[in-house]
Amino acid sequence: MKLKAQIMDEAALGRALMRISHEIVEKNKGAENVVLVGIRRRGEPIARRIRENIVKIEGLEPPCGSIDIKFYRDDLTELAESPVVRKAELPFSVTDRDVVLVDDVLYTGRTARAAIEAVFTCGRPRSIQFAALVDRGHRELPIRADYVGKNIPTSRSELVEVRLPEFDNETGVFLMEL
Repeated sequence: MKLKAQIMDEAALGRALMRISHEIVEKNKGAENVVLVGIRRRGEPIARRIRENIVKIEGLEPPCGSIDIKFYRDDLTELAESPVVRKAELPFSVTDRDVVLVDDVLYTGRTARAAIEAVFTCGRPRSIQFAALVDRGHRELPIRADYVGKNIPTSRSELVEVRLPEFDNETGVFLMEL
């Protein structure tokens, strides 16, 4: 893969997450009923940053957890002949709560669909909202993000790479040529 462009640096990424945090608080008329659920891997630290921002904005710390969606994917049979499906677990109840799913990049919509299914195994939320740092287009399912840090039109021969210190020792969003 070859670096084509840096789309966001650390400061731009931080501003985008602060804007998303304000939008979540505004849409939900506060954060009292909000729970944040990061989609593993990069959705986890992004959800934690949004939680930190909401604490600064509201003085209230919403519950924050993460889910692994690999057992809810629609291509499971391609991954294993007899896949073992496990129930998702969160350290808090989602029942009658406003769940905000958080991911780094929204692409086809398949990861978001799997995450929604995983949340429903944990309970029946009042609503499920979706926050993505980057929306790169090319949807295959009727899924859209409620909160988007940046829309980046891409071709299918490009990849959007979100780099976070927890995994990559740097912070930024990069457009890569495959």
